[in-house]
Amino acid sequence: MKNKLLKFSSAVCAVAITLSACTGGDKSTNLTDSTTADSSTAVALKPAGPAPDWGQTIKPEMQTVIEKLASYGDKPIETLDPVAARKNHTPTDAVMDLVKENNIALPAPKVDTTGKDIDVAGGKIHVRIYTPKTGSGPFPVIVYYHGGGFVIANLDVYNASAQGLAEQVNAVVVSVAYRLAPENKFPTAHNDALAAYEWVVKNAATIKGDPAKIAVVGESAGGNLAANVSIAARDKKIMIPVHQVLVYPIAQANMNTESYKLYANAKPLNKAMMGWFTEKYLTTMIESQNPKISLVNANLKGLPPTTIITAEIDPLHDDGTMLANKLSDAGVKVNSRNYEGVTHEFFGMAILVPEAKAAQAYAAEQLKAAFK
Repeated sequence: MKNKLLKFSSAVCAVAITLSACTGGDKSTNLTDSTTADSSTAVALKPAGPAPDWGQTIKPEMQTVIEKLASYGDKPIETLDPVAARKNHTPTDAVMDLVKENNIALPAPKVDTTGKDIDVAGGKIHVRIYTPKTGSGPFPVIVYYHGGGFVIANLDVYNASAQGLAEQVNAVVVSVAYRLAPENKFPTAHNDALAAYEWVVKNAATIKGDPAKIAVVGESAGGNLAANVSIAARDKKIMIPVHQVLVYPIAQANMNTESYKLYANAKPLNKAMMGWFTEKYLTTMIESQNPKISLVNANLKGLPPTTIITAEIDPLHDDGTMLANKLSDAGVKVNSRNYEGVTHEFFGMAILVPEAKAAQAYAAEQLKAAFK
């Protein structure tokens, strides 16, 4: 795993398109706002077939990615063991192949990357550090946590999100390869996430970072981890992140919400996969009620201003809206946007999917404002 993480894929790197040309006119909105994107902002892709039964509102670019992912013929993740599941093709693979097939021009990266191993309880974890090529710093810092249900995926799979944010915010991004389950059960990933944040707080200056300007960002399971880092920082009385961006976060354990029902068979994330992830990460189902997993039951007072991004066609859609409401009830400043016609994992697809381009620009706008 370590060698795999250390190996930086230039092909994956190329998928992270800079969005500086995107018109960043988004403003803070209320929890019910729904945002669409101008289809002219990305190469138009046309799906081969009709919209799937589980996503009649799916945008054509999003559907094309899902069709490409299906074309690999992989077995459903929930039917595999974790080792085999990690070998499945990913949405990133689908994006990369579509980029190649459509001869889409790729911008040169605006960041340099380095890898580093850091000490955590019981071992070491790897982090990838993205540093802007221009400017001498100190730069603001974003600690980024990838998705994958605490079980699958790695830094390469989520490179486009981390690199895209580094380039648009002009920040150092530290992307964290926390240990995965079932080899490392709950709360290992949560402990690793906090350890990485604490390392950044202590060592920001050594990576050209400003120790007074640190934010956390996470997608899916990583969104859960990012929120937990903010909670732990508050409780341990260490520096609290100045902002947190939670992209379709896992926020509770009830798999009978409306969005779980509507999108039980969605791709690339479905209800069965969420049950599989839960079973692999937790030792007993009782742990699913732990506030670290069910964030909606946690003490959310005193957390940093929060941006929550959700996708319409996603079992976790309601997790994000429920968490946004709970944070707001706790007195936390929350801005939230839902993106129509897209699925879970859309955020890193900015080179193909207009809604992803808009969502990344929105997240970057929120982070830049927090760093002022």
